[in-house]
Amino acid sequence: MTDSTGLGAEDRKIVTLARSARARNGVPEGAAVRDETGRTYVAGTVELESLKLSALRTAVAMAVASGATSLEAAAIVSDAQTPSDEDRAAVRDLGGPDTPVLLAGPDGVPRLTVTAG
Repeated sequence: MTDSTGLGAEDRKIVTLARSARARNGVPEGAAVRDETGRTYVAGTVELESLKLSALRTAVAMAVASGATSLEAAAIVSDAQTPSDEDRAAVRDLGGPDTPVLLAGPDGVPRLTVTAG
């Protein structure tokens, strides 16, 4: 990924982490979120018989379970054309409606930035 994406360094970092999670785990999506202190949480899609979570909802759950009280940004690497309403709702629940949600393709190139709201 190049600097020509228009993203700041911290946003490029969460896109890179999300891409790495997707590739490393061989899952349809990778995601990363950054909390109010700058800590990052990285996850892939969860596909168990009894539990199915998108990568972004898993990353948000990891942040909450680790004590995060807010989010600064979220990133998804996926073939999807837009973040799902459920993913945006999870980010909104923790980060608020103005939290940016970055969507990048499998190549790591950002396609879309929306707010959680």
